[in-house]
Amino acid sequence: MKVIAEEKFEAPSEIQEKSIPLILSGKDVIAASSTGSGKTLAFGSGIIQGVERGRGVRALIITPTRELAEQVGGAIKKFSRYDPLNVAIIYGGMGMDAQLRNLRRADIVAGTPGRLMDHIRRGSLKLGNIRTLVLDEADMMLDMGFIDDIKKIISECPSDRQTLLFSATISDDIKKLAQNHMRNPLEVSAVTQVDPAKLTQTYYDISDGMKFSLLLHMLKSEPSELAMVFCNTKSCTDNVAKNLARSGIGASAIHGGYSQSQRNRTLSQFHSRKAQVLVCTDVAARGLDIKGVSHVYNYDLPRESKQYIHRIGRTARAGNDGKAISILSPRDHGNFDSIIRYQKVKIARGITPQISRVDMSKNVGNGAFGDVPESNYGGNYGGRDYASPSPAQQQGRFGSDGNRSDRSRQGRTGGPRRSFAGHSSRTGGYRGRGAGRPANN
Repeated sequence: MKVIAEEKFEAPSEIQEKSIPLILSGKDVIAASSTGSGKTLAFGSGIIQGVERGRGVRALIITPTRELAEQVGGAIKKFSRYDPLNVAIIYGGMGMDAQLRNLRRADIVAGTPGRLMDHIRRGSLKLGNIRTLVLDEADMMLDMGFIDDIKKIISECPSDRQTLLFSATISDDIKKLAQNHMRNPLEVSAVTQVDPAKLTQTYYDISDGMKFSLLLHMLKSEPSELAMVFCNTKSCTDNVAKNLARSGIGASAIHGGYSQSQRNRTLSQFHSRKAQVLVCTDVAARGLDIKGVSHVYNYDLPRESKQYIHRIGRTARAGNDGKAISILSPRDHGNFDSIIRYQKVKIARGITPQISRVDMSKNVGNGAFGDVPESNYGGNYGGRDYASPSPAQQQGRFGSDGNRSDRSRQGRTGGPRRSFAGHSSRTGGYRGRGAGRPANN
């Protein structure tokens, strides 16, 4: 209670109120909750009360990314500071010797699946005394192709353990995982932290060569507290961030190709407001709890429609206004169509301003990563290129100015395509029907 008072928690969040009593009673729990909902304190409170210091590893928290492992491990240390527990934070890119030292005295381990498996194989991590297992951001771990590692790690834990599964979405795959590896789990869910009434979603059509110019114009003309710019590839992330910095914008980049020290430095700059713009990939950003984001820019449209929802969920929180702005060149329209087809969203078309072209240097980035989707993704994302329409397709779907032409709303026979993702010709925007679901769910 002393820590909670010092951290100025005035009232439990919805997910904390619903899950903590169940967790403290020893139940297995499936919790649907988004980043920033307070889930770390929810499962952390149960872990801290149930762990006896010096009895070996008693709790294991599996996370999809290094940043989330650091974030969760750091939070557990902070919450237990008056009865300190040894928390080992384990992920790739760290020195193995330091990890081995930390594991020898660890009471709690937070880490990523791959490096956890490395330690299990070499015998430096033994899970026979585990009392609580947490799968954090479980949907992301499945999307990234970690299911086999997760199953192997679970098999090393005692069958009478408590298992807590936290996930932004509860897909059929999540339900199957729970059915096979949890004991009569109880389900709780928290409503999204995003206030739809406070969120404005807009898209702009522009040629590919003018995307950066429009982004730069908006960042300079739109007052914002903090902004996140999403790209699909590592090289794009680097180039956009460094060209923004060259143009006078306080921007930093983060993606899976950076060392942990680089990633920590970037996040520190963003949290301390030394940088106001974070340019990132979905993999690097997922799970990070960043407060005060007023604008989300989709420089590239995500291929998976659910990733769009994860992105825009970064803003319009805690009663604050937020804007989600998508910058569409012709090659983005295929991804955009999928988003509005499968998600219940309305995205208004913005009037593209008259702006001068700002040349974007392709040599600013380090060029070490290649123009491919963030490669940390296995499974649904692994190694798949983002498809662009052919010149013939573009001619049929887009006008010469890069805007969607009337033909895009027609079927192959030339008649009206009435089911085109709920297009609203009166408002100039798009309203997703919400009747379908992403193909890879």
